[in-house]
Amino acid sequence: MNLARVGVALAFVVVTIGAWVRLTDAGLGCPDWPGCYGQLIVPDAGELSVDAAFPDRPLEPGKAWREMIHRYLASTLGLICLALATLAWRNRADPRQPRRLPFVLVGVVILQGLLGMWTVTLLLKPVIVMGHLLGGLTTLSLLFWLARGHLERVAVSSGLRALALAAAAALVLQISLGGWTSANYAALACPDFPTCQTRWWPAVADFREGFVMWRGLGIDYEGGVLDNPARVAIHFAHRLGAVLAALVVGCLGWLLWRRSGARMDGLAILAALATQLVLGASIVVFGVPLAVAVAHNGAAAILLLTVLNANQRAH
Repeated sequence: MNLARVGVALAFVVVTIGAWVRLTDAGLGCPDWPGCYGQLIVPDAGELSVDAAFPDRPLEPGKAWREMIHRYLASTLGLICLALATLAWRNRADPRQPRRLPFVLVGVVILQGLLGMWTVTLLLKPVIVMGHLLGGLTTLSLLFWLARGHLERVAVSSGLRALALAAAAALVLQISLGGWTSANYAALACPDFPTCQTRWWPAVADFREGFVMWRGLGIDYEGGVLDNPARVAIHFAHRLGAVLAALVVGCLGWLLWRRSGARMDGLAILAALATQLVLGASIVVFGVPLAVAVAHNGAAAILLLTVLNANQRAH
């Protein structure tokens, strides 16, 4: 249980640092995988082997170190998940020991490692970048569920349980849209707020082009490849998703806050939701400050955990 709690903390750090890497354009700071310019640590700038192997990708030490720190932490997290599965196998006779979840977690971590590799080898393909984000949050959620153990359940109606599931689904959809927005460099496609391109519904928004999931191989997506109308469509879809998620998640938080025995659960949801909405608006208003954008990713993870907690307590 304590090891799972350490895993939760480390998974949150990995997700947050992953956002920092992405937002500082360091996703290709090391153009190979799992090493960096053929080495397990960032090489010294100017080495002949580096220049010869990657003539089109000159070494930028700052970006390379950010990427490698993320890889080191993610690898440590993978070892923790493997240790949890090993302990689950050794303690399989204990009826209190979760039997399946630790092994599901290992499978998710393996897939997450592959997505991390493909993020680099497929040159920041947006669908892979978005999948990598969702994989990180899935790892965090599974560790959180495992660390919580057996919770005291809250007596709620079947309708409220369904609302809790709907809130989780709406939040996952919104996080996916956020990942798609970031991977396509569309954070400032609507530079005004609350309007978009000075209108409540933008005049030029190419939704068909903006949501093409696969564009073939060999395309370098660093900096984005879409025209402005497609980016506007992506950004605006993320705003529409925010409205939907805020309504569903806010309703869940309010109903839990009113229920005896679940007041703190509802309050946690409402506080995390309010924080996330303020951070999302601030990104546009202040022109994507790095600290605010990273905090927006971290707050999304916290909001997801509060909704997951509500589901765990209600089910």
